[in-house]
Amino acid sequence: MPRDLSDNCTELIAILKEYYLCPVYALEFTLGFLGSLVVILGYPLCLQEWQSTNVYLYNLAVSDILCVSALPRLSYLYANHMEETSPVNCVLNRYVLFVNMYSSVLFMVLVSLDRYLLLRYPSRNHVLLTPRVAVLASVLTWVLVNIEMAPLIYYALTDNARTNGTMCHDFASLSQSWGLLVYSLGLTLVGYILPLVALFLCTRKITSMLKKQEEAFNQRATSFRKPLRIVKIAAYMFLLFYLPYHVMRNVRILSQLVGGLSGIAIEQIEAVYIVTRPMAYAHSVINPVFYFMMTERFRELLLARFHQLRRVIRSS
Repeated sequence: MPRDLSDNCTELIAILKEYYLCPVYALEFTLGFLGSLVVILGYPLCLQEWQSTNVYLYNLAVSDILCVSALPRLSYLYANHMEETSPVNCVLNRYVLFVNMYSSVLFMVLVSLDRYLLLRYPSRNHVLLTPRVAVLASVLTWVLVNIEMAPLIYYALTDNARTNGTMCHDFASLSQSWGLLVYSLGLTLVGYILPLVALFLCTRKITSMLKKQEEAFNQRATSFRKPLRIVKIAAYMFLLFYLPYHVMRNVRILSQLVGGLSGIAIEQIEAVYIVTRPMAYAHSVINPVFYFMMTERFRELLLARFHQLRRVIRSS
């Protein structure tokens, strides 16, 4: 007898978890952890005077290293066909991943705004370019993101209690309720779309200001092309990595609520949703590039420390 198509879809989901999620999460951890660790250890050791950009990038590195540190556990579970049975690990893991997702884009907005203000006030005489204000803005960002995550914790705890701790569902499977869909859509708007719009607005503002400066100070404007490229790359990175995930997360939740969809269609949607999940964390691998592109002084000091350490090792 021919095999049921639903069995094929179920097998596809299992294959994606073992042979796609497992190795990709492991790779993201391997690449992302090292880059973020260099910044977390290197900034305090190399930079005696921190500027506002350093504050934002350091917080971004902390967010990234927390995110990638949650991936090995997921990779191990998928590789061994296991479910997370610890309620604490289940909730904490989801919390860390999504705090990173939405704090990263906000910190990159702050970095982009900082680049724009620096272009407008090269002497750093604007209050928003001071490290003290940068620390305050970073604290407010963490508070905002944690407020955004409060409903997620509620849904995760409720789902964990409902399954008696035997299952640890992903975001889109925490509850088959319209409330979860409303929360997911609201989080998509407030946590993703609005910050992304802000990133593109910063790109437009920097572009406009560079054009004005080119008319009067051609050489000086050319030196500010790097901030524009970095802001553009950041904006398109979050568009490329976050958009598929957010679309499929909401489609996945909706597919479990509306009638008329076959089980095969629902599982196919889940399969596509699974494909987009590692994409949402891939920025943690790329973010370290921004740390070195935007802080030339740190890059120079880090290389100097590295060469100094290598000479010490050779002499010993």
